[in-house]
Amino acid sequence: MAKSRGTKESVLIPTGLGPSRTYPTIRSLGRRGINTIVASEHDSPPVFASRHCGERLSVPAPDTDLVGYKNALLGLASRPDVRTVIPAREEDAYVFSRYKDEFDEVVDMVVPSFEVLRRSQDRLQLADAAEKAGVPVPETRLLSDVDDWDPELIIKSRYNLLADGYIDGYDPKESSKVKSIKHLSPGECPDIDAVLDEMKHDPIVQEYIKSSDEYMFAGLYDHGEPLATFQHRQVRGDSYVGGGGVYRKSVYIEELEEVADKLLRQLDWHGLACVEYMRDADTGEFVLTEINPRMWQSLPATVHAGADFPYYYWQAATGEKHRIEPSYDIDSGSHSLRGELGYVLSLFRDESPHVERPGLGATARELFASFCDDPYLDYTHADDLGLFVSGANRMLRNRLRSSG
Repeated sequence: MAKSRGTKESVLIPTGLGPSRTYPTIRSLGRRGINTIVASEHDSPPVFASRHCGERLSVPAPDTDLVGYKNALLGLASRPDVRTVIPAREEDAYVFSRYKDEFDEVVDMVVPSFEVLRRSQDRLQLADAAEKAGVPVPETRLLSDVDDWDPELIIKSRYNLLADGYIDGYDPKESSKVKSIKHLSPGECPDIDAVLDEMKHDPIVQEYIKSSDEYMFAGLYDHGEPLATFQHRQVRGDSYVGGGGVYRKSVYIEELEEVADKLLRQLDWHGLACVEYMRDADTGEFVLTEINPRMWQSLPATVHAGADFPYYYWQAATGEKHRIEPSYDIDSGSHSLRGELGYVLSLFRDESPHVERPGLGATARELFASFCDDPYLDYTHADDLGLFVSGANRMLRNRLRSSG
């Protein structure tokens, strides 16, 4: 829905506590004179301390009242100055597509239809789509269909978000996430009832892929056609067994571009896509992990490399997709300081029969060398230190509270 342009143009940016998917958007658009309306269920998320945060508003918590959350965002999006809304969390992507007809009446967005979203967020259907596109994907089955536990396997949620549009029995107000991943040794048969009780649904079982590296392909697509793309290699995740990238280096690999593009065209993708891949250590193939239909955890590194996806999204949503000029620097590196701390803590906390635990001394040397090579930190901007200070204070208070 096109709105008449007034003296002020605004963007609605929902946010949780973590700043990684929202601060780059607030900074990018705020510096361009666009009024940033930042809405959160928390009283004082760190991004509220940014000088580029135009308005700070409260909304219901999506994990306790998903419909109330949707209605609050819909009301804010109805303001005549709001040109678009940018998805940062699974709940955002879900309500924008699930209730797309309602949002389309009041605001312009670049999001997939709910049919396409459901196909991408159901990892069983996603594996089928990847096979039809002719791109590598691990063998994927429902837990209830597995009768051979001899191979190396992993168990994980079938969906990124559990909600009524995906699973029968959920109230429209309800939603939850299951982030745990179980690594099984060859021949290990899990306690099926315990897994079902923890996961709250019939999860998937996938073959374990021994990977040499992990990569991310990010894209903004217009009904199957790319408007902008970006790639990075994940040097370190937030755990030594895997997870979101906390030290990344931008790359361009033609084969990675091709397999990601084939999949997104197969899905007729529309909107943001963060597609995660493993590089098979034996074959060298890029094997699909998952698709996230929102801004991504490593967005600060993407923007630091020159790929300004928040502004690309704004241009696409406001009828100026022809003005998008995608480009980025290769070999640009960036760190999440908090994420790097999480990686170190994972050496004492996490375990996997498939991944050897690194030594503390070797980890310290790697960290030191990488900070020397790439000293850029995600949230440290000399002209906007409020976010860094607010986040550090919150982390310190949480540590003191947990130790007390």
